[in-house]
Amino acid sequence: MTDLPSGWEWVDLADVAVVQGGIQKQAKRQPVKNKYPFLRVANVHRGKLDLSDIHEVELFDGELEKFELRAGDLLVVEGNGSPDQIGRAAVWDGSIPHCVHQNHLIRVRPAAALDAKYLELVWNSPLIAAYLRRVAGSTSGLYTLSAGKLKAVRLPLPPFAEQCRIVGDLEVHFSRLDEGAELFTKQLLRLRALKKRLLVDSVPLDGEAGWRTVTVAEAGRVDLGRQRHPDWHTGDHMRPYLRVANVFEDRIDTTDVMEMNFPPAVFEKFKLMPGDILLNEGQSPELLGRPALYRGVPGDVAFTNSLLRFRAGPDVDPEWALLVFRRHMHAGRFSREVRITTNIAHLSATRFKAVEFPIPPLTEQREIVARTADRLAGVERLIAEVEHAARKADALRASLLAEAFAGRLVPQDPNDEPAAELLARIRAERSAAIPKQRTRSRRTPKELAAPATGVTGDDYQQETLPL
Repeated sequence: MTDLPSGWEWVDLADVAVVQGGIQKQAKRQPVKNKYPFLRVANVHRGKLDLSDIHEVELFDGELEKFELRAGDLLVVEGNGSPDQIGRAAVWDGSIPHCVHQNHLIRVRPAAALDAKYLELVWNSPLIAAYLRRVAGSTSGLYTLSAGKLKAVRLPLPPFAEQCRIVGDLEVHFSRLDEGAELFTKQLLRLRALKKRLLVDSVPLDGEAGWRTVTVAEAGRVDLGRQRHPDWHTGDHMRPYLRVANVFEDRIDTTDVMEMNFPPAVFEKFKLMPGDILLNEGQSPELLGRPALYRGVPGDVAFTNSLLRFRAGPDVDPEWALLVFRRHMHAGRFSREVRITTNIAHLSATRFKAVEFPIPPLTEQREIVARTADRLAGVERLIAEVEHAARKADALRASLLAEAFAGRLVPQDPNDEPAAELLARIRAERSAAIPKQRTRSRRTPKELAAPATGVTGDDYQQETLPL
């Protein structure tokens, strides 16, 4: 742990908060008589809540008292498929009365020594996020945290007054960064829409003098790749092959190229040649037919049946074919040929072959390709600049958090009560606490939540249990 300023302390979360799991949703929890609002993982994002879709759950005797959320509780996501999202958290704002939470959310209730918003900010900072990624267990691709692991998280604890100053300062900085992020998002949307319009307008389907319109099958040759099979995972003729994961728009990603056994005669059938265009046969509808031109890298490579290969005829420049296919993808032309299986859209070779394909003279093809490339390059430069600015804003946000929780963002005040005294008082209060008695009522949670006026001993029975 790094050194902290005077008056600060490193603490375990369990020293300054009460950590508790939530309610597992089971068949008996179907909301019928005693239904209550129920927060799920989908409602909790990093530093914010999404309350647009709130489910309900059935509660039983005594559960509302145990699980009801209070304003200021921190809700931590217990499991996620992405290590970057594990442990994301947001403070409950109390906007929905009598709300409870599911077991995949862990409730952290801060003690008086800990400001709720400070806890949210430090929890979502790179300092804690890196620790949570290290300790999260992974089962079947799902990263999970436990309440026990959360209790052991180490937090930098400033004096309470300084916590409030840090929160105020960060909120001012973050509000400006949020305004900038919103502007970046709008600019990127506009630029991507402009890029799409350039591609669609670059290839007029009605054509001009000297143009002709044929089908894809008449413009070149269409082939489907080789089907993968477990028997071909090993053998004497292992060769690299490309699949959907390698083919992006106008780009082939070679960072993860797999191999399969291709006997020489089979390999010749599926071997790619420079100038071949690969298109995604299966994708989400808006990306169906996403095309890229194979330019010879990697060498001696084949392709699988998740891709279609187009090999241009003698009167078609491969770069022109790529432009036509990009135009069709952005115009939604391929999605009109879609068939859906298991939530994946497919573009069959038969349907692809029947799609229209405009062919101008070769010289005009090359002129249009060059002109469009120049225009797209300008848009791409602007997109890159906006994305770079957005990354710098994210880096600035991370830097502000790092400075804040190292004690370098706001000045220290020697008159503030040191964190050590706060902690000592909390420990003393916990040690001196006398075990209380609570009652378990036979009334429903709604009856328990109602005003007690008019209720007599005849209205319900109760038994006393130790805490």
